[in-house]
Amino acid sequence: MYSIQGLKTVGNALPKNLNKILKKGGHNYSSIVNNWTEIVGKKTSQICYPKSIKTNKELQEGLLTLNVNHGNQLDVEYSKQDIIDKINSFFGYTFIKNIKIALIDEKIKIQHRFSKNLLKNNKLIKKVSEINNLNLRKKLDNLIKEFEQKNIK
Repeated sequence: MYSIQGLKTVGNALPKNLNKILKKGGHNYSSIVNNWTEIVGKKTSQICYPKSIKTNKELQEGLLTLNVNHGNQLDVEYSKQDIIDKINSFFGYTFIKNIKIALIDEKIKIQHRFSKNLLKNNKLIKKVSEINNLNLRKKLDNLIKEFEQKNIK
């Protein structure tokens, strides 16, 4: 590593952390993430996305970990070889050798959010029932019912 007339080489000009990531193939991972829909197609990109890549020092024969929506793991399992072929043709060499599936369960997250909304609504209903003005109470009850119906859809 030498410099000409005080100029740094490209390797020395990069931050140390970035240099480590580039040596580990981080640029290939970012290329896959940025071009995911174009590489695997719209249908596959909607049900899974890349989580991580582990490769050897030559940046070959890597293991791609995909986050897959619950219920779509079978589709991705059958498409593994197709995804591998598409990624390898994108790079022009055998970059990915195997794919590992990691399930994510979005339905549970939605249920938790929905149950929190119900608890908030129950508190609102109790507070509304304490209001003495009958006309105002009915209007607020109707508002809460409409709000619940809109959130269910």
